[in-house]
Parts: sequence; structure tokens; C-alpha cells
Amino acid sequence: MEQRFCQSCGMPLTDDILGTNADGSKNEEYCIYCYKDGTFTGDYTMEQMADFCAQFVDDYNKHTGKNLSREEYKKELLKFFPMLKRWQLPADQLPHATSPIKQQLIDEVNALDIKDMPKIDNLFSLTGSFINQEYNFNGNMIKLFDDKANYWGNQVEKQGTQGRCFGIACDEHYIIVSEYGKDGADAEIVMVKRR
Repeated sequence: MEQRFCQSCGMPLTDDILGTNADGSKNEEYCIYCYKDGTFTGDYTMEQMADFCAQFVDDYNKHTGKNLSREEYKKELLKFFPMLKRWQLPADQLPHATSPIKQQLIDEVNALDIKDMPKIDNLFSLTGSFINQEYNFNGNMIKLFDDKANYWGNQVEKQGTQGRCFGIACDEHYIIVSEYGKDGADAEIVMVKRR
């Protein structure tokens, strides 16, 4: 059987992660992380998409047996992406999903001035199931996000450390910043801010 790839991010497509059209039917070309309800979940350049996808280099290496760095993987993605449908379409033909709250959230996250967290310049639309890791809270393991909801989020490497990242997730009510290691290990909440 021929392998299908999301025509936006290049992720291998399986029936359980197919995007959705405006009428709720499954879209056979894009994954749910890139395409939902007939529009792309975020407006990014090919470079921004490659930068976002490069954070999953460990998964790529595990499944391919390669040992690429994040930057090497990003370069590979930038060679591959021009073959995908999304990056061949003129900008005025793309079904964009924009939100006026996006830039406001970017500004609010940067204003938090969290030690060792670099400034962010983009947020991506992410499903709760994609970012919903467990946190130890007073001896109990809890999850903070609704698996079926969409959040604005990003992951950035913690400055001055190897292998630690900050995860950012926002909606109209909260901004949540967490810190974790590889594959979400040792996740801890850094800040929860009510908006």
C-alpha cells in the first residue's frame, strides 16, 4: 500500500489523523493538526512550518534509524516541503485560518519574561490531545487540557540547557507555560496566567 503524507507538514497520514473539510467529512490530503473545518489551522511560511516540525527530530530519527540534529532535519524538511501541495499553491488560493487573538497572545506570552525562555514570534493551532501531557500536582498526576479543544501553542528550547523545552499553550481564558525534557519527561508547570 502506498504511503500517504500530509500535504502540509509531511507527517505520514493514517485514517485516525485525517483533517476535516468544512462539512465535517474527512480530508484525504491533510492531517488534523494542519487542516480542520476546511481551513488550515494556522498561517505560516514554509520556513516556519519546517522550524515547528523540526522539534520532532527525535521521533523521525527513531523511525528512520538516522541521527539528525534539529537543524539537519529542518534542512531535510525544506527540501521535501516544496513537493507538497500546500507549498505549491499561490498564497491567495490557500484556505487560511487567521485569528486576531494570535498576535495578542504572542505579545502576552513574551511579556511574561520567563527566565531562560526565548521570545516567541509565532503560535500554532494545536489540538489538546497533541499537547496534553501529565503533570505531578500535589502527588497526583493530572492533565490540564481538553483533548478535543484547540489551543494556540508552541515549543521552544530552554536557553542554556541541553534537552529541556518550554511548552506554551493558550486559549481565550489562560496562558500555560510548562517545562519538560525529551518526549515530555519530567513535565512541570512554570506558570498559569488567567487572561
